[in-house]
Amino acid sequence: MPAASGALGQLYAHCVSAVEQIEAECEAALGNPKTSEADLGKLHLTLAGCGTDLVQALHEEASKVLRLADSEQGWLDDADMDTNGVPSILSDLDGILSESYSMFYSYLSTEVPFCWRQLYTDGSILKFCLLFFSSAGLRRYLTPSGNLSGDSDASHTWEDDALGRMIRSLDRAVILAGAAGHGRGRRWIDEALGLLEDASPMAEIQAASGSRDGSLGALDSQPERRWAASPSFSTVEPFTPPVKNPVKRVGCPPIERFQMYLDGPGGPEPLVISGLLDEWPAMTTRPWSKPAYLLSRTFGGRRLVPVELGRSYVDEGWDQKLVTMKEFMQTYITDVPEDSRSSSSAAGSSAEHAKKKTTAYLAQHPLLAQIPSLREDITIPDLCYTTPPPHPTDRSQDRPELDEPQLNAWFGPAGTITPLHTDPYHNLLAQVVGRKYVRLYGPTIPSSRMRPRGREGGVDMANTSAWDVGFEEGWDQGSDAAGMAGGGDEFASLPFLDCILEPGDTLYIPIGWWHYVRGLSVSFSVSFWWN
Repeated sequence: MPAASGALGQLYAHCVSAVEQIEAECEAALGNPKTSEADLGKLHLTLAGCGTDLVQALHEEASKVLRLADSEQGWLDDADMDTNGVPSILSDLDGILSESYSMFYSYLSTEVPFCWRQLYTDGSILKFCLLFFSSAGLRRYLTPSGNLSGDSDASHTWEDDALGRMIRSLDRAVILAGAAGHGRGRRWIDEALGLLEDASPMAEIQAASGSRDGSLGALDSQPERRWAASPSFSTVEPFTPPVKNPVKRVGCPPIERFQMYLDGPGGPEPLVISGLLDEWPAMTTRPWSKPAYLLSRTFGGRRLVPVELGRSYVDEGWDQKLVTMKEFMQTYITDVPEDSRSSSSAAGSSAEHAKKKTTAYLAQHPLLAQIPSLREDITIPDLCYTTPPPHPTDRSQDRPELDEPQLNAWFGPAGTITPLHTDPYHNLLAQVVGRKYVRLYGPTIPSSRMRPRGREGGVDMANTSAWDVGFEEGWDQGSDAAGMAGGGDEFASLPFLDCILEPGDTLYIPIGWWHYVRGLSVSFSVSFWWN
């Protein structure tokens, strides 16, 4: 077995350890442990809940992958891949992943049993390890005896497709199964992807982003210079709604003053807060406004992200899919023409832009947990550590206290829409890139006037209004699923506040406030939920 040497050797050892753990836990779950009594006590038997057949299948594939890892001759030429049964193992693992994921549909997304999520995660880890063990990038780094070269800087390359498949395997485990696992899971995946990036020549990581400036590390000491000449996202706004009842704007308040505001009589109202993001690297030295930077932080754009397809999640034909960050940006974002910003409020401007192509939106996704390198570019505002008031009209909507604020990313082109809805927590919506229009309706408006939706397709949609704000205002042609044919005076009589968020602005949205959000240009926001 090759000895660990540099990032590549560490990744090899990391993978071998995971495969051995999966094999041992499957054996224990099947009632046939081969480990000592002392080691048996360290194993988690969660997989037993998935039934004998699938656990037995996972065990067999883990044993095959481990034999391949132990082989001193298995990687030395491409022909050996077939004799070692790599395609067959991949096919069997894909079958296990498909069958385990099909079980997810038997439950609500928040109630999928841990064992099924761990089975999917372990299958994904085995697939990653198999692809790694059989990759040209590793084989070319081996000595003739099958051992890793002692030179950690030895030249080696990865096939782009193999590199992408390895990354996608682990991203699917994170996105679809929450990277569930006791001895493995999220921490194992983060470490594996970090080692893979360290073991990959920087040219391969940068190739997908079109960057040719060599090593990232060489320019980290001059980050402003590195990104200064890199193109930014388009700032074109096909349509800009007028602001009629502006939300109050304030400078960044001390935490004590913000707490006093939250405790004030009558309950807090929305605020646009400036200056809260001034020190964020995402706004300065690691600019999210630069496509090349985001690609560099997502393994050359190879990381998978979930996107929503369609104008709004209440529209007919709305769908979801997983795409690479590069595909998402190239297909839906960075090919927007660079025109001057439009301030027209005519409905025709929006309609003309209307959907020449499908709108895609990376919406309400924990992207920063999935990709820790992006999480390093922001800080949680101190204001999230205040104690906000409960729901102003319905205490039954209050949730258990969060240990830490919940972070979600919102990234998309001009024209993305989040329909009128309420959140289960207080919210700080931080605008990092581009501009957004937000309209808010207070919780004292009778619920019936806000027209909450009912159960649709088995999903409770009561937190979403049937009012289509863009349609009612004449900005859009209306959604196919809105179920409204012009509210006229009834809609017009609803009191509201509105604002346009500029890069660096943060909007405080108290719990219970209905809000409609519209991306005016390419936009990247982060929301912080807390209670």
